[in-house]
Amino acid sequence: MRPNALGRTIAGLVAVAGLAAGSVATAGTSFAATVPTAQTATAAQATALAATQNFGLTTAEAKNVQEFLADYWGYTGSIDGQLGTNSWKAFQRCLAKYWGYTGDIDGDPGPNTIKALQRLLKADYGYTGDIDGIAGSATRAAFKRFAA
Repeated sequence: MRPNALGRTIAGLVAVAGLAAGSVATAGTSFAATVPTAQTATAAQATALAATQNFGLTTAEAKNVQEFLADYWGYTGSIDGQLGTNSWKAFQRCLAKYWGYTGDIDGDPGPNTIKALQRLLKADYGYTGDIDGIAGSATRAAFKRFAA
């Protein structure tokens, strides 16, 4: 009877130790996973913000631009009023054909894209500023006229 009681005690201790170790391991893992997940979410959010650039257009105005891009420049994304990477790729195709854009068709509305946009806006939409690649207030106002 005694060996049986000792066996049950040892088995019970092993089970308790296993549960405790499992709980600690799980707690450690869940805690460790929380930090990278938060960092990943923040990085993804920053990327999404960087990828959408309306330059002051309202959602309705940006939808007008997307409809223009869909009609003439191969934009196939959603008409959602968010000028993201695919919207800017389509716009870069337009700017490359007519407005001196020579960069990659990468969907990044950086300074070279803005310079070409400013040339378009200067020709037809009342932009009177410098072709400087900065989307300042005059560029944004002319872009609104384009989108109207």
